[in-house]
Amino acid sequence: MKILVINAGSSSLKYQLIETETQAVLAKGVCERIGMDGSVLKHSGKKKIEKTEAMPTHKEAIKYVLEALVCPECGVISSMSEIAAVGHRVLHAGENFKDSVLVTPETLKLIESNTDLGPLHMPANIMGIKACRDAMPNAPMVAVFDTTFHATMPEYAYMYGIDYDDYKNYKVRKYGFHGTSHAYVSGRASALCGTDKIKTVVCHLGNGASISAVKNGKCVDTSMGLTPLEGLIMGTRSGDIDPAVMEYLMGKKGYDIHEMTNYLNKKCGVLGISGVSSDFRDLEAAAGSNRRAQLALDMFSYRVKKYVGSYAAVMGGLDCLVFTGGIGEHTVCVREAVCADMEFLGVKLDKAKNANPPRDEEVLISAPDSKVKVYIIPTNEELYIARETLKHKDD
Repeated sequence: MKILVINAGSSSLKYQLIETETQAVLAKGVCERIGMDGSVLKHSGKKKIEKTEAMPTHKEAIKYVLEALVCPECGVISSMSEIAAVGHRVLHAGENFKDSVLVTPETLKLIESNTDLGPLHMPANIMGIKACRDAMPNAPMVAVFDTTFHATMPEYAYMYGIDYDDYKNYKVRKYGFHGTSHAYVSGRASALCGTDKIKTVVCHLGNGASISAVKNGKCVDTSMGLTPLEGLIMGTRSGDIDPAVMEYLMGKKGYDIHEMTNYLNKKCGVLGISGVSSDFRDLEAAAGSNRRAQLALDMFSYRVKKYVGSYAAVMGGLDCLVFTGGIGEHTVCVREAVCADMEFLGVKLDKAKNANPPRDEEVLISAPDSKVKVYIIPTNEELYIARETLKHKDD
């Protein structure tokens, strides 16, 4: 059964067509610069193509994606009727949904009501749903949220220490993100361990980075909060910070609140610390001769280690530690630094396996006598979205 997975951003639209029985990616691509001059479709199917087309909105982008999928030269299907359903990655479920959901007029209104919680991403997500619905009126549309895997957090974990009425009135609480990745990777960890009755910490480490505590298959805590700014130091995000820093720096730098938020999201993190790059490959290359590049690596790894330890405490122990995402899968020094001096917790790394793991494969990198299994597990969010979509196809 063929599922089309759509990930609509503010000026881009990524897609994959997945055969769910074989897990094969039949076609994939991206529309870039939507709403701007020079918009382009990059498609990989029967063959690769790149086409410059006018895409003033996501509606035109969807039109060109569907044309590419059925194109005799580069397409992979003969008609759109072969697409059983469309799964849409949607940023925010608010408190309305605890799982993925079939898009109906009623559920779409609830999705739209959460736009304030994700003003940068939600409008594009909603435009993607509407554009696909208009182009494919007979195909079920399913919303798969970035936040719902974390909906199992207990109230004492997701609440902030603010006036309770402000939580009730304005929905101010921790929600967490990267949920499709945490769900997929923790599920694979359970499969590799042969049971979901385990205590797992998943480290999704990329330019955006987050950690989750997963006990018996359910998320009990996660590092990101109301927005993706909370938690780890990231590529350009500050992560956890004393809120009073904002007022202090606003006074010193003459920023208004919007400039301050942009600063914390786009000019901080390892980029701001190192002054070199937000790319960890650049940081590793510079670390030998650049103190700030090494400092950025050390700060990032230290923050990850703190979260791993705190989540082990929250769950009453640790059975499995997993690294995923571009940094988690490919940055040897980060994994080694996170696992260093963690024998007291049962974590013992096999340094040889960690130093040269097979690329893009699930691999055990803990030592044979390690009480905690340490894995590298490549994430596959699109496959997870396709599987979630399949669950609702006949709703």
